[in-house]
Amino acid sequence: MVTQAKWLLCFAGLSLLCATVGGAAASHALASLDDSALRAFSTAVDFQFYHGLGLIGIVLVGERRGAGHLIWLAAWLLVAGTVLFCGSIYATTFGAPDFIGSAAPTGGVAFMAGWLIFAVAALRREAA
Repeated sequence: MVTQAKWLLCFAGLSLLCATVGGAAASHALASLDDSALRAFSTAVDFQFYHGLGLIGIVLVGERRGAGHLIWLAAWLLVAGTVLFCGSIYATTFGAPDFIGSAAPTGGVAFMAGWLIFAVAALRREAA
């Protein structure tokens, strides 16, 4: 397994751990949040779960099929999306300045770009 894949899988595992902790916190410890903040936090947890699992899938496809550069770019875009989208929502939930939340749309675009690039890579036989 290449070093890049190891780092990506490590990030995916830690990301899924954080999402699990976040989900538990939302269910039990964050009852004091208003409905809007709790919904935003829950959305971030959901996105972190989906994209953590997706990251594992992309890395495994890349490792199995001898990935080209587009596969790794797609994977790193999911990492960026997780940090920017989920991270900014978590930070603002816990009192970070509102300008931190402005990173969320950039993270969302990173998620979308990652999945688009993965699809292109599949068509170009980099993932096939």
